[in-house]
Amino acid sequence: MMLGFEELLRSLQDCVISENEAAENVSRTLRQFLQKLSESSRSGVKRCKERCLEEAVQLLRQLSEAQLSGLENDHLTLLVRLLISTQLQMVGISTACRKVDQMLQHLAKVDHQLVFRETRECFHSVVHSDQILCFEDLQRACMFLEDSTVGREVWRESYMSMLNKVSELLPVALQQESLRDGPLCYITVKVCLQIFQLLSSEVAPLVWDEEQRAPVQKILQTLMAIILGQCCNRDTRLLASTAVAMLINTASENGAGGAAAWSLLQVSHLEPWLLAVGVLRVQCDPAEKDGVARLAVCRGLLTCCRPHILLSSHEEAPENRLLLHGLFPLVFTLCEEKLDCHYFAFEVLNLWLKKVKECLADLWKVTRVRLLPDNCTLLQQLIHLIWTNAESPVDGVSETARSAFFLLLDLYEMDCKQFCDTKRALYLTLLERIMKLPWEAKAKYHRLCALLPYLGTDKLLDQCPEISGHLLKCLSTNHLAPCGSELYKSLIQQQRRELCDGSSSHAELDLASHWARRWQSVLHEALTSEVPLLQNNSATQLLPCTFQVFPSAVDHMLASLDPYTPGHLHAWACILSSYRAVTGDSLWALQGSSTLETLQLALGSADDKVRLAALNLLCCCPKTKDTPTPQEMAIMRTFIPQNLNCDSSPFRQHFQAGVKKFLIRIRDGCLAYVRGQKGKKKGESSHSERTQDLLDQGIGFVEWLSQLPYTYLAPGHSYQRKKTALLLLSAVLETCTDTWSPDRKKGQPPANISSLISCARQRGQWDFFCRTKQLVLLSCLEDSTNEIRELAAGLLLRFFPPSFLDDLTEVLHTRTKQLLCSPRVQEAQMGALMMKILLQKSKHQCEGCRLNSRDSNSKAFCMVKVLVKELEEHYLTAKADMMLAAREKPIHGALSALQRCLLETPNSVYDTLDPSLNMEVLGLLENISLLLLGVLYGDPEACASEKDAPPSFCDMGNAISSLIAQTSAGGQAEGEECVLLSEEHSLVLTCCWVSLKEIGIFLGSLVEKILTQSKQPSKCLLTKQDLIKAAEIFKNILLKCRHWGAVEGCCIGFTKFCASLLSSSDPELRDIPAQMLKKGLQVVQCLRSTSVTRRAAGLPMLILCILSAEEASKARPLLAHSMQTLLETARTPLNDDWDQTLDLPQVCAVHTLQALVRSTALGAAILQFASDVAILSLTLLSSPCWAMRNAALQLYSSLCTRMLGQRSTSEEAGPTQHAMSPAAFFFHYPALQPFLLGELRGSAQDLEGPPNEAKLHLKPSLYPILTLLAQLQPGVQDSEETLSDFLPPLLQLSASPIYSVRMMASKALVAMTPPSEYMNILINLTSQLPSPQQQCSHNRLHGQLLQIKAILERALCGNSAPSDDLFEVLSRIIASLWMVTEAQRCPLVRAVYLDVVDTLRRFCCETYLSDLSSTLLRHLQTPQQSLQVGVSSFHEKAIHFLCADQQWACKIWENFSSASPDLRLTLVAWVLDGQSLRQTGLKEVVQRVLQANLREALLSRSVEYCRSYLAALVAVMARGDTASSQRVVLLAPLEEPVLLECLDLLLRDLEDQRGGPEFLSQAFSAASLLLSHWPQSSLKISMIQRWCGILECLWAPDVPEVLRIACAGALCVAGAPLMSHTMKEYSTLVPIMIRLINTGLYLLQDQSQEVRIKAACFASVLHHARRGQSQRNVYLMQVNQALPFLLDVLLEECWDAPGTLEVLMCHLPQSDLRSVLRHASVEGCSSLYEQDEANVFAEPSVMSVHVLPYLLQMAEKYSQSSSLARSLNSWAQDNAAQVVDGLAVCKEVQPAESLTPLWLALLVDPRFHSTLCGLLTRAAFLLRLLKTSNYIQHLCDPLSVNTHLQDVCSLLTQNGVHFPSALTAAVAGELPLRQSAQ
Repeated sequence: MMLGFEELLRSLQDCVISENEAAENVSRTLRQFLQKLSESSRSGVKRCKERCLEEAVQLLRQLSEAQLSGLENDHLTLLVRLLISTQLQMVGISTACRKVDQMLQHLAKVDHQLVFRETRECFHSVVHSDQILCFEDLQRACMFLEDSTVGREVWRESYMSMLNKVSELLPVALQQESLRDGPLCYITVKVCLQIFQLLSSEVAPLVWDEEQRAPVQKILQTLMAIILGQCCNRDTRLLASTAVAMLINTASENGAGGAAAWSLLQVSHLEPWLLAVGVLRVQCDPAEKDGVARLAVCRGLLTCCRPHILLSSHEEAPENRLLLHGLFPLVFTLCEEKLDCHYFAFEVLNLWLKKVKECLADLWKVTRVRLLPDNCTLLQQLIHLIWTNAESPVDGVSETARSAFFLLLDLYEMDCKQFCDTKRALYLTLLERIMKLPWEAKAKYHRLCALLPYLGTDKLLDQCPEISGHLLKCLSTNHLAPCGSELYKSLIQQQRRELCDGSSSHAELDLASHWARRWQSVLHEALTSEVPLLQNNSATQLLPCTFQVFPSAVDHMLASLDPYTPGHLHAWACILSSYRAVTGDSLWALQGSSTLETLQLALGSADDKVRLAALNLLCCCPKTKDTPTPQEMAIMRTFIPQNLNCDSSPFRQHFQAGVKKFLIRIRDGCLAYVRGQKGKKKGESSHSERTQDLLDQGIGFVEWLSQLPYTYLAPGHSYQRKKTALLLLSAVLETCTDTWSPDRKKGQPPANISSLISCARQRGQWDFFCRTKQLVLLSCLEDSTNEIRELAAGLLLRFFPPSFLDDLTEVLHTRTKQLLCSPRVQEAQMGALMMKILLQKSKHQCEGCRLNSRDSNSKAFCMVKVLVKELEEHYLTAKADMMLAAREKPIHGALSALQRCLLETPNSVYDTLDPSLNMEVLGLLENISLLLLGVLYGDPEACASEKDAPPSFCDMGNAISSLIAQTSAGGQAEGEECVLLSEEHSLVLTCCWVSLKEIGIFLGSLVEKILTQSKQPSKCLLTKQDLIKAAEIFKNILLKCRHWGAVEGCCIGFTKFCASLLSSSDPELRDIPAQMLKKGLQVVQCLRSTSVTRRAAGLPMLILCILSAEEASKARPLLAHSMQTLLETARTPLNDDWDQTLDLPQVCAVHTLQALVRSTALGAAILQFASDVAILSLTLLSSPCWAMRNAALQLYSSLCTRMLGQRSTSEEAGPTQHAMSPAAFFFHYPALQPFLLGELRGSAQDLEGPPNEAKLHLKPSLYPILTLLAQLQPGVQDSEETLSDFLPPLLQLSASPIYSVRMMASKALVAMTPPSEYMNILINLTSQLPSPQQQCSHNRLHGQLLQIKAILERALCGNSAPSDDLFEVLSRIIASLWMVTEAQRCPLVRAVYLDVVDTLRRFCCETYLSDLSSTLLRHLQTPQQSLQVGVSSFHEKAIHFLCADQQWACKIWENFSSASPDLRLTLVAWVLDGQSLRQTGLKEVVQRVLQANLREALLSRSVEYCRSYLAALVAVMARGDTASSQRVVLLAPLEEPVLLECLDLLLRDLEDQRGGPEFLSQAFSAASLLLSHWPQSSLKISMIQRWCGILECLWAPDVPEVLRIACAGALCVAGAPLMSHTMKEYSTLVPIMIRLINTGLYLLQDQSQEVRIKAACFASVLHHARRGQSQRNVYLMQVNQALPFLLDVLLEECWDAPGTLEVLMCHLPQSDLRSVLRHASVEGCSSLYEQDEANVFAEPSVMSVHVLPYLLQMAEKYSQSSSLARSLNSWAQDNAAQVVDGLAVCKEVQPAESLTPLWLALLVDPRFHSTLCGLLTRAAFLLRLLKTSNYIQHLCDPLSVNTHLQDVCSLLTQNGVHFPSALTAAVAGELPLRQSAQ
């Protein structure tokens, strides 16, 4: 008997140790080799095992055959046995087994017989055992056959015995339900397949000769039973068919194989049939009729059979070939049927096409005719399959249909070449058909890609000039962008091939010129577009392939760009970064010195996209060893700090990725230098100083970047900054530390990274893991956001040393216990995370651990035991006093900690739990859940009953209120009822629902891990009874708790629970979810006596969780049964005496169906029931029960979303269109076509009858059906005209009396009408338009006009020339001009007629348009006598129509003052639509009119009119483009009295806060515009003062956002002109300038990104004006550049003004450290929720670093101004004592040597760090003042202050408080530059 791995390893190690010294080299290598084998065995990670084995292979190969021959035989035998044992250990990892096989082959060169003998002995232990084969035996057999060279030799010797063993096992596996669908059956079939494939010569005689056929006969019989459905596992059935086909493939060249294959095709028979394979005869009886058997057989034959079998003829019809006439009909039928395996059917179609391509030459020889002549049946069938499935909603089908199209065209081309067909008519036919597809059709682009090589680029583009426009639309649409970019790539690749054909060489510039003629304008438009998707997709998908194909295209693209034009800077950066990434060329080579200037502009842009593109340009390089230049590193040192607080999450991710690329370049470049230095020989010249400098700079950059994040991780910084800092820290640690992660395939550090780390450490740098940095990350564990906590914890666990110091552990443990008992969920989660970290990082051991010190897992076991006791204590507290528990022992914290320690650590659950502890945990979870549910019920006994309907929210509220009343002394006093929840109520409710949620998540994950890690079922920690108990816990929570948070959390765990049980090999465990499902469905069918339950509460989720856990590879019997039950229940008619106050089973069933339909987990599996569900939901809309109708409508809506597939996101596609055409929709859901058509016809018939008869009868299903049809993709030709029956009822529905039905019918008509019918329908509809004398139905006329308009819009969306039919339609429309006159009394008809004319406007003659316009103008100027429905809509349409022509627009605007109030409001609304801004002349007219009527509007009583008027005035007066450098002037300046009155009215409204935020924001914008255009006068100063006062009131963070936006906009409009150089002559304006800058500084720190961007725009405009760049557009700078710029302006212009110092000081955080200490010493939380700051984005500590350099500069200017000196002296006298006291307090509070709880509390206090920054900033300022002023020396000793300051900073840094470099530089006595303050 072979020894185990460990025994063999020890024996061999002992042998190696005892070797003599002569073989020391061999012994050393062997020891290393054995060490690697040992590491591989111990590791539990696949990639670690493979890595160790690969190293072991290399070590063994170092030993020659002679050296190995020198080993003693016993030692060599042990070595072989050890390797075989290793191979058996790795039996589930094929790659690892092959590596071991390489070692065995190396040893076989020394002694082949030894290896063979040992392998055979191991193999025989499996074959010659009396026991039936088990799973492990079969795994070993597979391994020896597949992955072992010698093993295959042994197999050939013993194959017969193995066949007998397999033939015994297969029937047993198939008969037992527990084995049939499990892994044993699958691997047995796999062994059969491998035998037939790899031992075919040995197996063939058993099949084709008469002797010894018994075992194979038996195996074949069982395999066929599996294929025909006795096994439900689809993967096993597919594998079995492959095995049978492989068996047939063992036939020789005679016809026996073909006959067997033809015999196998009887699989499509529904009756029993006989299979003949050689001498084998098998009776086949179909068990399932699901199509999988046919699919499996086709797949197997096509995969395995050789050509001579596939081309074999039928005995009865010799002309029929298996491939063409046997297999294709089956494949075609499978693809036509709507089966659950539709994707696999199309895979088989692809296989068939590939096989035909392989066998094509033989087919020609056999048939002597073309395979695919034009219009042949085979060709038409293939095109039909591909066309109809191109939009399939089933995952993968559309992709396989696309592959099939490529193969078909390839076959057709080969066929044409063989038979000299030069016409190739199919290509043009297909092109014409493809171009008729709408641009929204994804398949259009894939098919064009396939056709392109056969047609050529020029022919394709010349015949289809609209392709470039369609490509841009595709790139503007998410789901179409990939196919659009693929077509572009194919086009340019084909273009280059055609340009280079027939010529030896072409200059790249010439090739690029050819490209530019076709594509430069297209790419320029895309890259500079205002559509973000188009911009991004063109940059990421078009540019790389462009430069790969035409590298010189870069010159053409750059030549057309101006960095100051909006959009061009982003395009410039994208082009250069893409070019550099593709070609590797230098960043500075293309545009010389201007590159750096443009790059700086891009890096400082306000647009995130521009900055990212510029960063990518800086960081990317195809060669990672290309070390960044010093210039690039300097730019990065500036850029990184400026971008730490960006709002955008994608920006942060891309920022991290870019920096990581940059770091990798630094690391690899430095490593190359270090390696070169080590390999340098004596006498060689030393490396150049430049290279040494690059190494120093590279190491220094990494050191700087590793320190930077810790500066900004302290509490008090914004979430954005901390998140970015952690991402950057992660990038540094992943790149520059020696940490190999087995779970990562890419991004691993180089193997020799340690040499670079040593080099850096010798320089005193790269100390990444010191104690002070640990403290900073530990403080992040108490951050308020989960993301920061998890990131920090991940870094601590992954990179930092394996254990904490004792003082850290002790304080953390105390803090963790406090947090776990906090009622705040957030704090409890913090405690749970800390507990998990303590478990893995603590060296501390409890008493139990010390007693079992040999057990490495004892610490984890003890920790879990302690947590279980803690949980029990919480439970007992809650049982005794729920209020006390909710406040002090809230359960969920201990639960969360237990979950993290058990399930999120590397320990096995079997090491941290024993059976008794597991039982205790399960019992506690059950008791806690019952207790908490009892609290929500208000009655524990009612909760324990089988009453499944949960209490309503009202019931839960009453139960909790009752509990609170019982707990409080004397109950609650009666009084006015409060609508808000009390603190006590919130505490109890939170405790209950969060704990129930945690129970669900924990229990499901625990069961999953226990069952997954269970190696032997007999030793599993969970018995069947335990699992039933767990299932009961889930059922109770889901069915007895209504709180959605608890239900949703429980569902996560319950799905894991069910998936674990359903994948178990034990049928009893698999039955538990099935029984739960059965009970759940019974609950659905029961009538319950409770109030109506909204959406059936947790019951649908219970059913959904079970069904989504069902394995997708199986037939999903539970899903099929559930859908049938639910559909039957929902269809059950209501009783005559149904009660609407009760939960009806039918309603519950519909809600459950909705949950299943919406679930992404069920995905395409639910689509097979889609037709039935749709018909059901539409039918139930007629139910008399409101709850039923409501549920049915929700179900229908969810189902439509599921059926229609991906929704278009482009503007052109419209908001309601999806990517599936009507033909494709009804192809996939054929049962819906007759039903929907019948409903439409019924509704249309209801409209028939006498004209005077009332027709207000509405079918409830009509509008939903029309909505569904309207969502289908229009413009797709229906080749078979199967949908033409829909058109008559849709046309009839134009007469519906219901407006919405008429509207939706017009949209549905467009979707259902093929393009070829557009003109026929238009002619038909326009022919029915009545004359003025004819009597007509207004409803019908309105509906017909809607349909005309809808079809016209679709028909005219292309650029094709107008047809004669269109002009006929136009003439009829023109003849119906009366419809817009008074003769037509219905305003709605008049409005839609105008829409129709507007659509045709470009084809109308001027005379008609003039008559129409004059008619409209007369009507608008005529006073309305009475109100009429729809008249306002008509007026709106009329104004839009008139204003589209500038001449008529001017006429209507000139009469603005005399128009009615409603008409004026409509005109103003038209301006707000942005239409007037497109026409310069009209804009001037509108501006003049609005200015002239401003006073009247302000005096209007209508707030809505006044607000709209002001918004319109602002829209026409303000610049349309912020980047424009031109200012708008008043066209007709208002007289000063009028202007003064208007301004006064606006400012009074603002001062009195009248009219609401929206009105006030427009008022402030208008006032600012008027103020900026007011001529100079003395009155202006007073107005400016008032305006400034309002400005200072509106920047406050608690002011509504819309007003803060207006405040920032006002700074841009009026603030910048006020601060221009022409205004500085007024000395009174200096204080105003200070106030404006101060407001700008506050707004740049605003929480709203829009406010910050507008404030940065103010700085940009100011910067532009100061630089005098009047001709260029304004460059919009980033917020973090705008802030120091404003401070620069403040110091340059107002440094000696009295208010400047005050402004700087007001931006510093307070420095009272004593109050912070008092707050930190108070433990516990006072409320359940914590009040957020009004502005969570503001960062006082960062602001203090911004302000500090300017304070120091003011101190330096002390002697230059007496007024400044007085201000500084006054400040010093007021603050010196407080600063000195603060430094003393700071020094006292520091911990001496070890961490204290108080210090940890301070580290996590947000106010502590900001207070320290404020204190140190003031101290540094005071210190500088003491040096520059002799008048304040008496206040304090400069030397003492300096010493205290240095000591405090040093102590703080050592104890986990990091400060920015600007602050530390100031403390050190240096004057920091402004840039370093970022």
